[in-house]
Amino acid sequence: MFKHILLPLDGSRLAEEAIPFTVELCKKLGSKVTLLHVIEKDAPPVIHGQYHLTNEADAGDYLSMIAKREFGFCNLVECHVHTEEVSQVSRSIVDHSSELAPDLIVLCAHGVGGLRDIVAGSIAQQVIANGKVPVLLIHPEKEQLAKYAGFKTFLVALDGEEDHDQSLEFTGKLAKQLDSAIRLIRVVPTFLTLSGKQAALGTMLPATTSAYLDLMEEEACEYLQEKLEYWRAKGVKCEAEVQRGEPAQEVVKSAINSNASVIVLGTHGKSGLNAFWSGSVAPKIVGKTKTPVLLYPVRR
Repeated sequence: MFKHILLPLDGSRLAEEAIPFTVELCKKLGSKVTLLHVIEKDAPPVIHGQYHLTNEADAGDYLSMIAKREFGFCNLVECHVHTEEVSQVSRSIVDHSSELAPDLIVLCAHGVGGLRDIVAGSIAQQVIANGKVPVLLIHPEKEQLAKYAGFKTFLVALDGEEDHDQSLEFTGKLAKQLDSAIRLIRVVPTFLTLSGKQAALGTMLPATTSAYLDLMEEEACEYLQEKLEYWRAKGVKCEAEVQRGEPAQEVVKSAINSNASVIVLGTHGKSGLNAFWSGSVAPKIVGKTKTPVLLYPVRR
C-alpha cells in the first residue's frame, strides 16, 4: 500500500505544503519517495512570488536539500530532474508516473487560478485520465494546514455503485495500516436538489418521486449498515451517515463537521473523464472543499 510515492515540486513554498503528508505516509508505511522537478520551457523567472527553478543544477541542489532536510530518516528517497524542457509540466508528470511507477502522486493545489483552473484543469485531470495512479490533492491554505493532525479519519463518499466500492476496499485496507478510522457517507437527493431528467420527472410526478427518494434513503441505510458490519469485523473503526441534499455540498459539510483528514472519491479515469469533469459530483467536491482529497481510480 503506497510503496512508492511521487512528489512533484516546483521550488515554491506552496508546493512544499505537500511534504508533511508525504513524510507521514513514508514513516508509517515505509514508502519509497521520488522527488520530481520538471524544467518548464520558457518558464517565468518567478512563480508564486518566488524564484523559479529553471536549470538542472539549481533543481538538483533544491531536491537534494529537500531530501536531506525532510526525508533524512529514510533511505528510500530519490531525486529526479527532468532536464529536457517541456511546455506542459502536467503531461510530463503523467509520463513520469508511467516511467517511475509510483502508486501514489501527492500534489499541492495552488496557482493564480486556484484549484479548479490550475490543478483540476491540468495535472490532476491528466493523471486521472491515465487511470492508474491515485492522486492526493493538498490544499495550501494555512488555516486548514494548521488543523492537520495526521491521517486520523478518511471520509469515503459512496453512491451505491458497485464500481465505487473499490475505493472503500482500498481505503479500509489503508486505514487499517495507518490505524485510522473511516467514515462513510451517502447522499440522497431531496425533491428540490434533483437536476436534469430527474427534476423534470419530479415536476410531472411529485408524489411518486418523493416516495422513490424515501425508498432510496432506506436502501442507502441498509447499504451502509452492511459496509459498517464488514469493516468493523475486520477491526477497522468505522461510522456512517446518510444525508439528504445536494451531494457535493453534503460531502463537504460532512468533512468539516467530522473533522475528516481526507475525503476519498472514486473516479472512472479515462473512460469517464468527460463525465467526471463536466457534470459528476467528484469535481464539484474537489472545487469546494479545503480538505485533502484522495482521487482513487476505479474500474468498471
